[in-house]
Amino acid sequence: MHQDPSFAKALLSPDRIALVGASSNARKNTARPVLFMRKHGYDGQIHIVNPGHAEVLGMPAYATLADVPGPVDHVFIMVPGDQVAALLEPCAALGARVVTVYSDGFGELGEAGLRRQEALVARARELGLRLLGPNSIGLADIRRGCVLSVNAAFAADNLVSGHASFVSQSGSMMGSLLSRAAARGFGFAKSVSVGNESDISVGEVVDALVDDPDTHTILLFLETIRAGGVLAAALDRARAAGKPVIAYKLGRSEQGSQLSQSHTGAIAGDDAAIDAFFRAHGVCRAQQLEALFESIPLVHTYLRAPRPRGRAPRLAVITTTGGGAATVVDNLGLRGLTAVAPPDDFIAFMAGRGLSLRSAPVIDLTLAATSTQYRDLLEQLLRAPWCDGVLSVIGSSAQFHPELAVQPLIEADKPADKPLAAFLAPDAPESLERLRRHEIAAFRTPEACADGLAMLFSLAADDAGAGPRPVDPPAWPPGVPLRGALNEHEAGRVLDALGVARARSVLLEPDADAHGLPYPVVLKVCSRDILHKTEVGGVRVGIAGDDAFRRERDALLGDVARGAPEATLDGVLVQGMESRLLELIVGYRRDPLVGPTVMLGAGGVAAELLKDFSLRMAPVDLETAREMIGEVRMTRLVRGYRNLPAADIDVLADAIVRFSRLAWLERVEEAEINPLFVQEARVVAVDALITLRD
Repeated sequence: MHQDPSFAKALLSPDRIALVGASSNARKNTARPVLFMRKHGYDGQIHIVNPGHAEVLGMPAYATLADVPGPVDHVFIMVPGDQVAALLEPCAALGARVVTVYSDGFGELGEAGLRRQEALVARARELGLRLLGPNSIGLADIRRGCVLSVNAAFAADNLVSGHASFVSQSGSMMGSLLSRAAARGFGFAKSVSVGNESDISVGEVVDALVDDPDTHTILLFLETIRAGGVLAAALDRARAAGKPVIAYKLGRSEQGSQLSQSHTGAIAGDDAAIDAFFRAHGVCRAQQLEALFESIPLVHTYLRAPRPRGRAPRLAVITTTGGGAATVVDNLGLRGLTAVAPPDDFIAFMAGRGLSLRSAPVIDLTLAATSTQYRDLLEQLLRAPWCDGVLSVIGSSAQFHPELAVQPLIEADKPADKPLAAFLAPDAPESLERLRRHEIAAFRTPEACADGLAMLFSLAADDAGAGPRPVDPPAWPPGVPLRGALNEHEAGRVLDALGVARARSVLLEPDADAHGLPYPVVLKVCSRDILHKTEVGGVRVGIAGDDAFRRERDALLGDVARGAPEATLDGVLVQGMESRLLELIVGYRRDPLVGPTVMLGAGGVAAELLKDFSLRMAPVDLETAREMIGEVRMTRLVRGYRNLPAADIDVLADAIVRFSRLAWLERVEEAEINPLFVQEARVVAVDALITLRD
């Protein structure tokens, strides 16, 4: 995806604009765009449309859009919602590319409003117009003073400009974050509120910002994901262009939504899929709101720095305040980062340079080093192979003697491949500003500091993630249905097509006696109407002979008839008993917001309770599958834990990769293998569930 440059220009920085409904009363919201642009020196053409006044705030006004002379690029509409549709045709006649609708009364009001919104978008497309909104608080090109917004944040005497741009699904939060960031010296190039996102999506705005020379970093405030494919393509372009994207998204808590018919959705939840989406497309996800902008220097400077894979990131922490360092280290641990002690050879090396260090996770230099020694230590750490990044925690000297620990951060020779950040324990705004001017990430709270570093290290390597798409997807097994839920036998045939090993099984008529498998065996009901067989008494295990088989078969059929009387039985499935070192679950789900995902987790009947899982966008490659295995705590039991028997992890990774290729089969909505038995030299699917799109 790559937007037409003329569209991006009309959207983000128009030269000729029309304001429809601009008020002559300076106290009204609809007067603000005129006042803001006059105040901040917009250099383009402004045409005001107000049928009740020939002049608005000292500027000439036109009765209708048809009276506006010459073409315009962008129209900002501020009239009641029921008047908006009639304005689209004159907007198109003026040559407008983009129409921003501040008016409400559309999709946010429910079904009736949504129908009005859909009709508005349909008419705009007929006319060749693009809509931002409705219910959008507007947008701004801050560097030019082009403020097509009613947000009060733009009433500031001086708008702080910078090289970050901000896209928000919340108009009020856009203003709040702009003002909070400006109070800490962070400025912006562009800001856009997408409102109801009926036409122009967040992804399209991000794509336009990728080509904007004033934008070096893109910030997102999201409530949901819309047009996920468009957003994914834009995020990939941003990563390729070296423009980091930092997102704050609401909705981390459980919402109790109806996620899926399998365990996969209930285990992982909606938010884990969002995390996987962000990870796959190189987005840093902020958990702390202030980290959204405080992390800009860190993420922008070290976007392409190497990340450790298969282990926790290790940070060297220097401090001049023990208590301050402890608060950060505590938060680092909560985010999966490790403060690592310097090794003996490094301690000896620094002793030879006149600085005595102790082997502790925090290098405490309180009253123990000059500014020259501080700088020397910093430079040596930034080149040391035993740490992945350096964190400087500065105490009261940041407030009263910045030359001791703040200035060395500025003057030190800093390689581009080793992240450096600072946390200032006291309130030291002058030192924060000094570090910010030199593009050194400095944080005001330990939580935001840990959040920023965790975001940076969470970025996957450029070559990580989904595996290559084959020329031909796996063939759909002949005779297997193309819609609805598959029974276990049919699901097993799909696993065969993917190359995933499964337990040997035979499908029998309900009254059949001979099955041809060696005892002991497992007996299961086979029905497309029964997804969870144990809930209706549809499973018997450890059957050791013909008499026991017939007895257990009859008992099973009786239990199923009572537990699921409406179900249609496709037969009974006889399966060979398999041993295992560990039970896992492998799940697949075509998430409605972000697309195909694959999950690995602790399996068995307690899978939903344990919540021990790893999730990625599907399909995955072998390296990513190995990462997933490492992230599931339960797999430690087969990875050499306390001399327990170890499994072949590469075989497990291969099974995850093969299962994730369900993403190439568009008809599959969700699927899972639960349990997947991990043995020493192989993995075996023991039960499978697959649901297809209707």
